[in-house]
Amino acid sequence: MHIADFVSGSFAGAFGVAVGYPLDTVKVRIQTQKQFSGIWQCSVATFKNEGVHGFFKGMSLPITTISMTSSVVFGTYRNCLQCLSQARGASGGPNTKQEVFLSGLAGGVAQILVMSPGDIVKVRLQCQTESKRGGSNMPRPKYRGPVHCLLSIIKEEGILGLYRGALPLMLRDGPSYATYFLTYTTICEWLTESGKKRPDWSGVMLAGGVAGMAGWTIGTPMDVIKARLQMDGAREIKQYKGFFHCITETTRVEGAGVFFRSLGINWLRAFPVNMVVFVTYEVLTGFLQTGPDHVDPPRIGFE
Repeated sequence: MHIADFVSGSFAGAFGVAVGYPLDTVKVRIQTQKQFSGIWQCSVATFKNEGVHGFFKGMSLPITTISMTSSVVFGTYRNCLQCLSQARGASGGPNTKQEVFLSGLAGGVAQILVMSPGDIVKVRLQCQTESKRGGSNMPRPKYRGPVHCLLSIIKEEGILGLYRGALPLMLRDGPSYATYFLTYTTICEWLTESGKKRPDWSGVMLAGGVAGMAGWTIGTPMDVIKARLQMDGAREIKQYKGFFHCITETTRVEGAGVFFRSLGINWLRAFPVNMVVFVTYEVLTGFLQTGPDHVDPPRIGFE
């Protein structure tokens, strides 16, 4: 088992969250709250009403949980690649595109049990637009922080409440991570010069950024449904009876275009975040496997 991939995946995920969290907050608000009409309007309103803190609401728990889920994703992916390679009798040789796709799919699905509770807490805190700085006559935030939000969901909705939106989360992350790793591996191969096994670091950064954008292109529609189901009933009467009703009702009221309304901000966030994620992952994995004097980019899909 490749333990180094679990460790480096954990740190890579945490760095990625830190880089992309402000835009993630804007994205979630655009997806779930109709008073926000676009990226700029949402950003200005958030800063005006809540200050810089408004962009980082609920970040502490996702840093922890996404570190764990990213560890599961990268570790599962790497070990699935090895298992599939061994199954066809080509241990140590290059993996096929199909093996990369299936391993990415497995990694995306494997992380759902770990990810779902932290994700619903993140979404609810991000959508909490009330400011603690407001006066006595202003509405107060429902949740005091990540732990209070987590405990409140358990108290009001039970343990299963932490897994609301888990189905669209799985349908988002399975295909998204399959596309993500396949895109990364393919671009790295294109950018690898003849006679070399690996691209240089600029190639890793470009491949990571484009892979993130490709993954979100696939995952954005389910991301919208996930966020709406997670917020449904948190502050008002429940609108949706379930997964399929959420899709049909959202389409009926707002049109099919709503599923891609946040795609632009997902692309804007995905490129720098996933540059950081893959560079961190490759550096740490190389360091853990060979030591600080032998860190070369990158390994995914090539060994």
